[in-house]
Amino acid sequence: MPPNSRLISLSVLNEVDQDKKTLDHLLNATFTQIVNLPQREKNLTFTIVYGVLRYRKRLDWILDHFSRTGLDKLDSEVLNILRIGLFQVVYLTRIPAFAAVNTAVDLAKTLNKPWLTKFVNAVLRTAVREYRELTPPVMENDPVMAVSIEKSMPQWLISRWIPRFGLSQTLLLCDIINTIPPLTLRANTLKTTRSALLESVRIYASNKPTAYCPDGVLMNHQEYPISSPVASPGASSVASMEGFREGFFQVQDEAAQLVTLLLDPQPGETVMDACAGMGGKTGHIAQQMKNTGKILALDINQDKLEKINLEMSRLGISIVGTLVHDLSLPVDTDRNGKYDRVLLDAPCSGLGVLRRNPDIKWRASLDRLECCKIRQIGFLDHISQFVKPSGVLVYAVCSMEPEENEAVVEAFLRDHSIFSIDKSLAGLSPQIHSLISSEGHLRTFPHLHGMDGFFAVRFRRSN
Repeated sequence: MPPNSRLISLSVLNEVDQDKKTLDHLLNATFTQIVNLPQREKNLTFTIVYGVLRYRKRLDWILDHFSRTGLDKLDSEVLNILRIGLFQVVYLTRIPAFAAVNTAVDLAKTLNKPWLTKFVNAVLRTAVREYRELTPPVMENDPVMAVSIEKSMPQWLISRWIPRFGLSQTLLLCDIINTIPPLTLRANTLKTTRSALLESVRIYASNKPTAYCPDGVLMNHQEYPISSPVASPGASSVASMEGFREGFFQVQDEAAQLVTLLLDPQPGETVMDACAGMGGKTGHIAQQMKNTGKILALDINQDKLEKINLEMSRLGISIVGTLVHDLSLPVDTDRNGKYDRVLLDAPCSGLGVLRRNPDIKWRASLDRLECCKIRQIGFLDHISQFVKPSGVLVYAVCSMEPEENEAVVEAFLRDHSIFSIDKSLAGLSPQIHSLISSEGHLRTFPHLHGMDGFFAVRFRRSN
């Protein structure tokens, strides 16, 4: 069977189930497989992958009614074939039901199991006829189960959110999570302005300034025109956009931009970006510092640091140095010195970015939250040694969960009496003040603020 959107989607979904690589990593590798496909096929690949992952819970609930074999007894590759077929039937109204079923049967044939084609055909054809007649759980009787099925979210997560946010807000949060997030750019003010960037990207999509950050641009777009918002947010190449090669912008969600504003780096200072990743915040820090001073970008991954060097060159930034380091190990402050400001954008569950990474829904668990918390506390302990007296330390995670938010802050302060939460709001605009609680916690939510779910705190060290 030659490569096509459905076959490639099946391969990606099967790898996601192995829980060894993130969706971002898998999709980056997938680009080489789809490069010669027509654009419509490329878009359909992303639509199927993101759509199946967003709506997997509801798809499985439907399939469970029509499969004589329990879903827990099916191989993941078989289950993913059924999900791909049913997803097109339920959500992609421009694809005829017979085409969705037939292409799923074709996928089943690739597994060389004679019984499988008949099984897939029978389950999907029955589902096509009868899925609309299914009665979902009643909200009044079992709101957790009802929301979990209707909004396709893990039951354990809904059982946490309803008591915390209330039923109506939980429903709204789930709805936003299941939509395509906007592509958000941040103007590189070392080279251009937001006004100039807004004007230059008008040819690509409707856009507007971000509400809280002074340099952000929101671009709302859908690459695959279907009736339901399930397409990928990144099917078109950002690198081909006007101004990218010149370094006029970086892609960065508004919540991530807020973290650098909370850090409030100043020109001429020394700053450490302790988990630099791909360099989004590194570039923003340098931009705020007007490319004067010194930034050290740390990461455990040498490949990421090499990409940061290329990214800084594209942006016209010359003050960034890099260092490979595992933050689970103690640091050598004598060798690397101390810094005016240190940012720890810590590895976390990622439950605040489910819009962009729907695979996280099915990877996350209470056990993983606890592991993340322990790791984050350890990272903070090690990295706090780099902060100068009177210096600033910012802790940030793209998670809304208490284990990774308040629990980490409380544990860190309990063992580090020389640090306290900086509640002064110095350097922050009045718009950002509304996002910070009386405890000094910066919080953003997708359903309330139109951006990723982040938590951040600014600590200050005493003399």
